Amino acid sequence: MAFLAGPRLLDWASSPPHLQFNKFVLTGYRPASSGSGCLRSLFYMHNELGNIYTHGSVLYHLFMCHRGGSPVYTRLLALDMCGVCLINTLGALPIIHCTLACRPWLRPAALLGYTLLSGVAGWRALTAPSTSARLRAFGWQAGARLLVFGARGAGLGSGAPGSLRCYLRMDALALLGGLVNVARLPERWGPGRFDYWGNSHQIMHLLSVGSILQLHAGVVPDLLWAARHTCLPD
Repeated sequence: MAFLAGPRLLDWASSPPHLQFNKFVLTGYRPASSGSGCLRSLFYMHNELGNIYTHGSVLYHLFMCHRGGSPVYTRLLALDMCGVCLINTLGALPIIHCTLACRPWLRPAALLGYTLLSGVAGWRALTAPSTSARLRAFGWQAGARLLVFGARGAGLGSGAPGSLRCYLRMDALALLGGLVNVARLPERWGPGRFDYWGNSHQIMHLLSVGSILQLHAGVVPDLLWAARHTCLPD
């Protein structure tokens, strides 16, 4: 990709207060821009470029410097949190469905319960005052998934052989990404050295992609197994 010459970038102290959420990223902040200016930032170097190109939260990272300021940023962050919650919710429903395929009396209750829990977790994430509080909000969903994984591992649930390992790797990668992001590593160890590449948020994005790939690797054989499997009578 050929990068264009961009506007003069800002340092942390000169950036808008609502963008000063990582004090270890010192340079490379885009100035307040119009919508077209935000789109133009796809083609010049700045400290959000890696985040834009490594994850699904493209709108949030692309338009977070919009000249509409904090109100626009807050709406973009809320939209991003809704996307995270939907991934956590819709990704887990087929896992629950397959795990409880031979327990038709329990499966609807578990699916409904996880959906309701996800609604609460999503609201807590939307209203969370910090990155660590948002991570704790999504921990409710992770805890529920661990119960489902435990039931499958103990032989109380069903599913395709090998899928459980994919699901455990899925949540391990997601948790690791969240912890790295909250800890602001590695930029905490070298402020300014990871402003453009290799900072915690980019690492979280890459780990999240790996997590979703593990979800796919587990769900596809699970659904194929459920379509062919015949449950034995109790």
